[in-house]
Amino acid sequence: MRGWLPRLLEPPVLFTAITLVLLASIWGITWNLANREQVAAQRTAAALTAELADTYEAQVVRALREIDGTLKLVRYALEDRSPPAVLRELRDHELLPYARLFTVSLVDAAGSVVATTDPDDSDPRALMQVLESARTTDAMVVSHPQGDRDGESLLDFSRRYADADGRFAGVVTVSVHAGYFVSSYEARVFGKRGVLGLLGTDGVFRALRSGDTLSSGLATDYAALVSDDADEGTAEVRLHGWDNTRRYSIARKLFEFPLAIVVGLAEAEQHAAAADLRRRYLRRAGAVSALLLAVMALLGGLSWRLQQARARAQDERIEHARRLEHLAFHDNLTDLPNRAHFSHLLIQGMQQARRYERKLALLFLDLDHFKVINDSLGHEAGDELLQEIGRRLHGSVRASDIVARLSGDEFVVLLPEIDTPDQVVPVAEKILAAVARPFTLAGQEISVTVSVGVTLFPDDGDDEQTLMKSADVAMYHAKEQGKNNFRFFSQALSTDSLERLTLEASLRNALERGEFRLCYQARRSMSDGRITGMEALVHWQHPELGLLPPCKFVPLAEELGLILALGRWALTSACRQNVAWQREGFPPLGMAVKLSERQFIDESLVKNMASALNDSGMDPQLLEVEITEGVVIRDIQQTIRTLTDLKRLGVRVAINDFGAGYSSLSNLQQYPIDMIRIHRSFIRDRGRNPDPSGLAAALIKLGRSLSLTVIAEVEPEAQADFLRTQLRDEFQGYYTHQPMSAEDFAQLMRQQLAAEDRPRTD
Repeated sequence: MRGWLPRLLEPPVLFTAITLVLLASIWGITWNLANREQVAAQRTAAALTAELADTYEAQVVRALREIDGTLKLVRYALEDRSPPAVLRELRDHELLPYARLFTVSLVDAAGSVVATTDPDDSDPRALMQVLESARTTDAMVVSHPQGDRDGESLLDFSRRYADADGRFAGVVTVSVHAGYFVSSYEARVFGKRGVLGLLGTDGVFRALRSGDTLSSGLATDYAALVSDDADEGTAEVRLHGWDNTRRYSIARKLFEFPLAIVVGLAEAEQHAAAADLRRRYLRRAGAVSALLLAVMALLGGLSWRLQQARARAQDERIEHARRLEHLAFHDNLTDLPNRAHFSHLLIQGMQQARRYERKLALLFLDLDHFKVINDSLGHEAGDELLQEIGRRLHGSVRASDIVARLSGDEFVVLLPEIDTPDQVVPVAEKILAAVARPFTLAGQEISVTVSVGVTLFPDDGDDEQTLMKSADVAMYHAKEQGKNNFRFFSQALSTDSLERLTLEASLRNALERGEFRLCYQARRSMSDGRITGMEALVHWQHPELGLLPPCKFVPLAEELGLILALGRWALTSACRQNVAWQREGFPPLGMAVKLSERQFIDESLVKNMASALNDSGMDPQLLEVEITEGVVIRDIQQTIRTLTDLKRLGVRVAINDFGAGYSSLSNLQQYPIDMIRIHRSFIRDRGRNPDPSGLAAALIKLGRSLSLTVIAEVEPEAQADFLRTQLRDEFQGYYTHQPMSAEDFAQLMRQQLAAEDRPRTD
């Protein structure tokens, strides 16, 4: 065996064996494909024949029942009226079939035509044949085809009728051209050799159509063609003796009528495409076989060169294996360790920490608003951003620390040899600062932030899965706290995570159960403190947790895809409440409603808003929609189109949290907006350091220069003092009022109206 194996592996023997195997495979596959096409063609032809037979049978039965109905109607009418009067009355009431196709005649027992709808179309010989056949039966009688004056074949359908004493009095006859029963023949379906025929039980075709040829009176073996034992729904290939053609055929006896239908498709025509495909398969197999032989011959000639290059190829394979191993454990975009490699490193680090009784820290990082940047600037810019993030993270940690990319915009940092949590804080702050530095992507300068969740081993988890889950929970809470910060894991966060799962389960049916409430926060004039409008804020009256503010469930609604339905409900309810207050006597006040990113890009946004305005009867100029800067920069051109459509409705548009996003201030004048809401972080900074040249004052001046209404959120008194010197428009926030119910807001308005009326009364 050891002596024969090397010989079998020699190029001449090996190439010959491979060639034979490949040739056998090629021709085996070719014959298999050809046979499959043949079988498919047979099944298709049989199925098509059955379908055509069902359709043709239904058409013929419907026509025969219409004819039989006419025969029975005329026979019934003959009981107390004369034949000419009967036909005339039925024709006047349009109860007879179409006269150009059908001729109705009455023949007495002597064979005389006593009444007819077309005297020129009566053939006494044909009527005598029908008369003799109908004397002894109450069933419908179908005549043999008879020629008319135009040379076409006519069929007579007759039923006997009796006189008042019950004796045979004659027959009622409906005559129609034989071609009427095969007029549904379509050459593109049946082909040139297909057949469609109406066969009598006596074996005589009343009508037969094949291609362009229409014939009648042709005799055949009825018993052989219409078999009682055959499955009426299955087409069989038969040789039709009248033209020696093999066809997929179905012949069925018609219930209640002495006729059968015959449908056939020529076997040669139905198999033509499969036969052509078979020939193509064989030609291609021959060409491939010739090419294979040529290639194998060439390979045989080059085999000795392969022996010389074997050593070099071995080295290349080793290097290739090294590259594959590197790619298997590293991210191909950032060249950082991937999830699989990091899992191994984390387990290894935990083992080392156990052995030396040390701690290690795991930082879970997720970029903030990465999807917005990726969608607005393109995936290439997003990939470039991720690469730069990886380089910055790697430069922010020690050489012994590990930076990895898990997936998408998720990164992790492993800090071994940590003694206390305080050692993690500088690293986390350094990472936040490194990521926050501006990036230049696609010729545009942008800023990106990151949210970091920190967990410690073994305090927060003794295994990989628990540690990663704890870090993810901490990162999620860092995002909830405004993003661009870090958060250590604690059991309280785990409880919050459980609460989030509880909220998620309840939120799906909260709208159907009517648990949402609209609360309203007043907006006041900076000059005189009067209420100039309000903002509608959705609150959730949870059956167990009580009244929840929007920050507790709106982000979750966006994740679950429920924000569209919730937003439509809030918009409709706010418009109706505004109109209700005006009917109560309150002055028209602006009603502000926030739109999430998912709502703003919804194709039905403008339609839904127009519907809410029309249904409520609210003045569109009183409705204010608020969008964030992150929404604005997602797709500038699409944003402008959407905002323009909203402005056509008469709605006012405001940019919320202005100054905290990523858009260039130079783009602000492109948007058809009416007002801006300054992000509260700028006002909060002004409260601590009221510098008139600060950024808040600059944003206020920018809004004025663009003729925009500027609104600021005010909380402590210090912020109000600063805004009194800078802001001329409006303010809103907890400094004035918290969000309140519709009843409380109405009471607040009544107090203001009463205060305004008091001086006039005095």
